[in-house]
Amino acid sequence: MKQLRSKRQMSETLFVGSVLSIIGGYFDTYTYMTRGGVFANAQTGNIVLLGLSLADGNITKALLYLIPIFAFILGVIVAEFIHRVCNTKHLHWRQIIILVELLVIILVSLIPSSNTSSYAYDMAANVLISFVCSLQVQSFRKIHGIVCATTMCTGNLRSASEALVRYGRTHDKTALKAALKFTVINLFFIVGIVISLFITRIFNEKSIIFCGFGLLLVLALMFIKPMEE
Repeated sequence: MKQLRSKRQMSETLFVGSVLSIIGGYFDTYTYMTRGGVFANAQTGNIVLLGLSLADGNITKALLYLIPIFAFILGVIVAEFIHRVCNTKHLHWRQIIILVELLVIILVSLIPSSNTSSYAYDMAANVLISFVCSLQVQSFRKIHGIVCATTMCTGNLRSASEALVRYGRTHDKTALKAALKFTVINLFFIVGIVISLFITRIFNEKSIIFCGFGLLLVLALMFIKPMEE
């Protein structure tokens, strides 16, 4: 009797996950270097700053931190809507997500840097990138069957550590492979940081457009038929 094989979507391969992780690292470095020294990928920092502003009684400043948080939540809602409604014969819903990401980063590249008297432009750019990162983290959540994030590292680091502990206890090679995959994704996140550092120093706020090359690669790869495992 032949062993049944499952099919793995191209969007769940280690290669696509690695490209998306490079983009995730690029986003974080871009916002830190050109958009006011903030990290827009994850919302922990914004929530901490929200709490600190509330503790200081600065309600206006606290409301400002709510904007990227709501943008992140909106990204999850939009990703789920596209997943449920927007599958077509010619485009997978994740390809539509990539197209939305492309459109948003083009828009961000057109937003000038803020001056010393106004933070509005950088705030708008950071909100849009928070939205894009939310789309990505909600839509690309698995690599070879393991739950993984491509726009942040903390969860991957925890999962890699847990898998190593499990391997040390049981010598299960599946756990070791999982730990290696999580580690690879985090390493490519660092690669994205390095790439973004050099490009952003040259092109400043326009450098976000270079993420489009990675997104176009992912979009093209997703036209390849599902792979057998």
